[in-house]
Amino acid sequence: MTDHTGRAALEQGELYLVAQEFDKLRAQIDVPQSPSSLLDLVTASKQLATLTGLVKELSDEVLFRAVNEAPGLDFGPVIYAYTAGAVPAGRAMENYTEAYAQFGFLRRFAEASDSADLRDAREAAFRVVQERMELVRSDLQEVSDTLRGAADRLDGTPPRVLAALSRSARPTNSIYRLPSEPPAPGPVRLAYTPAPRHGR
Repeated sequence: MTDHTGRAALEQGELYLVAQEFDKLRAQIDVPQSPSSLLDLVTASKQLATLTGLVKELSDEVLFRAVNEAPGLDFGPVIYAYTAGAVPAGRAMENYTEAYAQFGFLRRFAEASDSADLRDAREAAFRVVQERMELVRSDLQEVSDTLRGAADRLDGTPPRVLAALSRSARPTNSIYRLPSEPPAPGPVRLAYTPAPRHGR
């Protein structure tokens, strides 16, 4: 059997790294306080592309572990962390694309003749961007917290120690799978042997 000691630490490290990537993007996203502080479409497009890449990274991490099952390892706790993180990441995508549509609207009518209706529409678009960007930041924080929390709880008890623990003492959030125990030997059954016949 392959000794996977240290694999839990590697999985923890990967969870922390992905969480840091979400933190990095969150730090780049500001909630505009006035129309003059709105992002330009180039920056917004780059941020949306980064967010899309991070969502894909979550699914790639799950896919890698789902297709590369290894004897002695149970990636269930790690896979669950990434799939749970995908929920707020998906919301962040939804909220960012709602704001992105408003950036497109404001760009489309940037040179239009001013009118009361257009001023109202621009103000409404700005308010949508403010609200959605605030939600994006909150969603990204939730992704990061989810991944970090899962990494913090991931058990790193070495496989040999884990095997020695009683069932009640074994952590449920370990990635190590105990070797299956062979069935206990039952009573020995002999092949049927007919009793000898005695002559009369």
